Amino acid sequence: MSQRWSRKKSRLPLAGLLFILVVTFMILFNERSIQQIHHHAASHTQNLREPSTFDFVKPNVPRINYLGAHEVLDRFSKCNSTKEYSGKKIGWVDPFEDHPGQVTKEEQKCDVFSGKWVFDNSSSYPLHKESQCPYMSDQLACQKHGRKDLEYQHWRWQPHACNLKRWNVIEMWEKLRGKRLMFVGDSLNRGQWISMVCLLQSVIPRDKQSMSPNAHLTIFRAEDYNATVEFLWAPLLVESNSDDPVNHRLSERIIRPDSVLKHASKWQHADILIFNTYLWWRQDSVKLRWSSEEKGSCEEVKSAEGMEMAMDSWGDWVANNVDPNKKRVFFVTMSPTHQWSREWNPGSEGNCYGEKKPIEEESYWGSGSDIPTMRMVKRVLERLGPKVSVINITQLSEYRKDGHPSVYRKFWEPLNEDRLKNPASYSDCTHWCVPGVPDVWNQLLFHFL
Repeated sequence: MSQRWSRKKSRLPLAGLLFILVVTFMILFNERSIQQIHHHAASHTQNLREPSTFDFVKPNVPRINYLGAHEVLDRFSKCNSTKEYSGKKIGWVDPFEDHPGQVTKEEQKCDVFSGKWVFDNSSSYPLHKESQCPYMSDQLACQKHGRKDLEYQHWRWQPHACNLKRWNVIEMWEKLRGKRLMFVGDSLNRGQWISMVCLLQSVIPRDKQSMSPNAHLTIFRAEDYNATVEFLWAPLLVESNSDDPVNHRLSERIIRPDSVLKHASKWQHADILIFNTYLWWRQDSVKLRWSSEEKGSCEEVKSAEGMEMAMDSWGDWVANNVDPNKKRVFFVTMSPTHQWSREWNPGSEGNCYGEKKPIEEESYWGSGSDIPTMRMVKRVLERLGPKVSVINITQLSEYRKDGHPSVYRKFWEPLNEDRLKNPASYSDCTHWCVPGVPDVWNQLLFHFL
């Protein structure tokens, strides 16, 4: 017994030494593991933080792909892959941001955007005749396509606190002498351009005026004034796969959110620019293809986010390229639609079809205009100060449920018998008859010029 005890006792120092060695090894191993974990955690944290350096993308930087040529989006462009949105935003700085506010004393005194529509059947309204304008669009020629009630042509916009400058075609041409006036945007801006051409062309001898064929950039020329009135198709302002003026109805909308350079190359030398964008953003989502990404790689965002990126890219171009002493820039706010008559006539189930009078309720605001979008646009425009003048058509156009073509226009798609029996089903409650509401938009432009 004492012998066994002595043998056990003799083994204790050895066992203790082994135990100490094992503990030491485990401590060292754990220490190394902890260091590795911290290293990986730090690397992971660094990797998580790295994209923040790319959160704000400098827009409108010329891009060249690996072949050394510009890769331009067109209607054949596709997304080979669509990944989760990276969170990138457009970052831009106005190099002259310390400028005074954009509202002049005259504008403070007279808000021409607040008022009412007054019926005026005098000889001065409408401001031009549909049948006397050779450049009228079949999409807007409501009288030609069977509209019998012509009251829509005789409503005059009357501001509450002052008078809108009376239209004078000769004075307008003198303002345009030696200049390029260009409308840039979608079909609603094209309607305003057609209205302007029809307002102006009557005093120009036929052999002294010309119109280039309909294209990406369409130009009306007046030889005697050495002036042009132009329209550039750019419905999303930034480069997109919908930039073909004819073939732009695509199932997948792709934009380059950080570049207006494709379009800017055509608008940059104009003296007076009128921009709009809104209608084409009223969809669920849009695909992004950043200039820095490889060809075919896209991200997807809600259209409202895409529009904000486009506005910021456009704002960057204006901030860095517009001297308000040399170039006038205007932005036209959203043009409302009138798709649901229940919004102005509770209980009804129609739309703008059959409407013959404006809405009289001053506070009316329908679903065809979006307040968050208006706020976003206001934020961008306020940063640009006097470099951009706002033509706020939204509220005054909200009242004009009667001013759309409805069924009185040319439809390029064949209409089946069922649709023909239900006119409201194919009514155009988006665009505007000319003469009509777009003439007033141009009268506002004339007022500010």
